[in-house]
Amino acid sequence: MTPFRARFAPLVLIAALALTACAAPTTAPGSPDDTFVVGMSSEPETLNPVMGYGSAGGSLMFDGLVSRNADLTLTPALADKLPETDGTTVTFTLRKDVKFHDGTPLTSEDVVYTYESVLDEKNNSGIRGDFAAIESVEAPDPTTVVFRLKYPYAPFLQRATLGIVPAGRASDTQPIGTGPFSFVSWTPGDKIVLKANAAYWGGAPAIKQLVMAYATDDNVRATRMAAGEFDATVLPPKAAARFDGQPDLTVHRVPSADYRGVMFPFGTPVTGDAAIRKAVNLALDRSAMVDTILAGAGEPAFGPVAPGTTWHNPAIDGSATPDQAAAGKLLDEAGWRVGDDGVRAKDGTRASFTLMYPAGDSLRKDLALAVASDVKKVGVDVQLAGLDWDAIEPRMAKDALVMGYGTPFDPDYTNYELFHSSYAGQGFFNPGNYKSPEVDALLEKGREESDPAVRKQAYDDFQQRVSEDAAWAYLVYLKHVYVVRGKWTGITPSVEAHEHETGGLFRNLAEWKPAA
Repeated sequence: MTPFRARFAPLVLIAALALTACAAPTTAPGSPDDTFVVGMSSEPETLNPVMGYGSAGGSLMFDGLVSRNADLTLTPALADKLPETDGTTVTFTLRKDVKFHDGTPLTSEDVVYTYESVLDEKNNSGIRGDFAAIESVEAPDPTTVVFRLKYPYAPFLQRATLGIVPAGRASDTQPIGTGPFSFVSWTPGDKIVLKANAAYWGGAPAIKQLVMAYATDDNVRATRMAAGEFDATVLPPKAAARFDGQPDLTVHRVPSADYRGVMFPFGTPVTGDAAIRKAVNLALDRSAMVDTILAGAGEPAFGPVAPGTTWHNPAIDGSATPDQAAAGKLLDEAGWRVGDDGVRAKDGTRASFTLMYPAGDSLRKDLALAVASDVKKVGVDVQLAGLDWDAIEPRMAKDALVMGYGTPFDPDYTNYELFHSSYAGQGFFNPGNYKSPEVDALLEKGREESDPAVRKQAYDDFQQRVSEDAAWAYLVYLKHVYVVRGKWTGITPSVEAHEHETGGLFRNLAEWKPAA
């Protein structure tokens, strides 16, 4: 997956280490007193919500003012009810029974501190732009929080999943929250250990100790799951297939809005040429990618808003099978002629570019190989480079990358940072330096309009323009695949975003209980 810092300043994928401290549990998995070990593919750089940790509601250590049900509807969390609003004023009333992990009571001052810290430019929070609509946050009394907005920002309640920290005590490495699990320790590159919050306002978890063990390599996680070192993990579809039908193991395939695609850098003579980008899109065999690489656990992708969601524009959906003739004709007309070696060239420049993918991510590697094979047939040469994220990041302005993003929440999520020109070249925000005044205006309109019909048209037009520009070559939407040991109640799959931290199926581990 795209490293968490790509979206929120936070995630680097750290090389897998031997987790000797995370051996198979000494008690039977599923007993209330055992340690539950989850094998995760990516590790946070920070545990501070102010810096973006768990801002979409994926943390088990923090609560937001609201949270999401399995059907993605919002429900009160630290707020005692969904708020009152007149469009530019949003008023929350807090629960009166909530305490932080250190025993101090939650008050409105903690909420004000959290949001003001995100907005403080000195903190350089990667999610500050998500809250740009906030004019001020006020605490008229200990249980009331009033947000005053610059304009009627439709996604505001969606953003209120941001975890709340105690005033003056936000920490990157020693977090204090109100969530169902509290922090015990963090061994970077290895694991984070949490314990159940027995005084949790929503009820104490049945899992008493939770270990988030980090291993970036897909095959390593599969091997350790098979060896009994993990009680649950997330895997690519092909790697998870070996666990189907095994005793005491359940494989969950969960629909998601999580896509994989090729991010094109616009500042190079090859991928900066719209004809190349469009030809790549035409040459791709997305059906084969779904059938072979995803083992059927997904669907073809053509844009950044998932099919089946309210905001998807079906007009941008193309054919899942390749049209090599159309791709070749387009390249011919643009002056890219086939050379003696089968690779096209134009004005002395070969139609060749590098496509990077994170080493250890077998799914992205397979997708990169498929892209290279497909586009070779129309005279475009793709050189593959499997690298770690630290090596990838400085090269994104000139080399293409197999990236992952996507959310089933409001379309303002992710898309504003990925495609608005104000974010061009800001790390994993708009790394290809895509700039379109029309797209900027549409994203701003979608962000600032309150009328759902007007917003829908703005995002339909946004998707259409990005498709016409072939800003990316979208490949597939995934089903997220999890393997879980033992029998549990309380597992509630939901349409998922691009997975990070403890999101996805693991978002409600506090509600899992051993089956009788």
